[in-house]
Amino acid sequence: MNDLKEQMKQWIQYIEENLNNFIPRQEQFPPTIFEAMRYSLFAGGKRLRPMMLLAACEAVGGDKQEAVPFACAMEMIHTYSLIHDDLPAMDNDDYRRGRLTNHKVFGEDMAILAGDGLLHHAMEIMADACFTNPCKKTTGALQAIAHGAGIYGMLVGQVVDVSFEGKPLEGKTLDFIHINKTAAMIRAALKAGAVLGGATEETAEKFALAGEKIGMAFQILDDILDVTSTMEELGKPIHSDEKNEKTTYVTLYGIEESRKIACTLSDEAESIWEELGESCGFLKDITNYLTKRTY
Repeated sequence: MNDLKEQMKQWIQYIEENLNNFIPRQEQFPPTIFEAMRYSLFAGGKRLRPMMLLAACEAVGGDKQEAVPFACAMEMIHTYSLIHDDLPAMDNDDYRRGRLTNHKVFGEDMAILAGDGLLHHAMEIMADACFTNPCKKTTGALQAIAHGAGIYGMLVGQVVDVSFEGKPLEGKTLDFIHINKTAAMIRAALKAGAVLGGATEETAEKFALAGEKIGMAFQILDDILDVTSTMEELGKPIHSDEKNEKTTYVTLYGIEESRKIACTLSDEAESIWEELGESCGFLKDITNYLTKRTY
């Protein structure tokens, strides 16, 4: 576990150095929007999605440096989604990653614009990468990420999630929310990384399938931790789902059954990494860590 944490620490440092180069500085006019964008982008976090994208690229023999623009764009898209997710009209949360949410510091109007700014800047970064190196690898990665973030992925998952707040929810609809709101971007990260590394279409789809299983398990575990963990451990308010009257895996199946489901999904993803070989060892280790952690 210590070796894994050291590897993750090195990945995080590498990703943050590159993020700092890609995001505009707050000295530019008007400074507030850039300050708000950087505030949330550098609020901490595990950098899981860009980490998995870069690791997937390396696992199939690609050069991680060529994947950096897409990894940074992925983290910007993820951060935009968190800013908007915390807004009063959505989950109305005051803390994220242990500090005040964007709208609590900069106001609701600027938080909306900061999220928009990160999303659009991410698309510009990927478009520039495609223009610089126009090929199936770069355009394929752009397509995978845009698909995962949009109306066939994260966005539609958020729409259904918001629509069912305070309403009874069946398991099939909850799975739809989790597959899209959470798993779609992890799926996109792993598929985009594999595509950028030159993987075959068949192999890239295996990475995508593993990502979907990881994302589902990760979200189920998040549902559990919202009940069993503390704000200090999570860096965000607990019992948020209960506050917003959301149906979760815990409310439908209970904690123990939810853990079993998450473990099954995790094991299935790890089997895919084993099938793909030793080069996916880090991805297997991080899958186990993310989906079976207790905090």
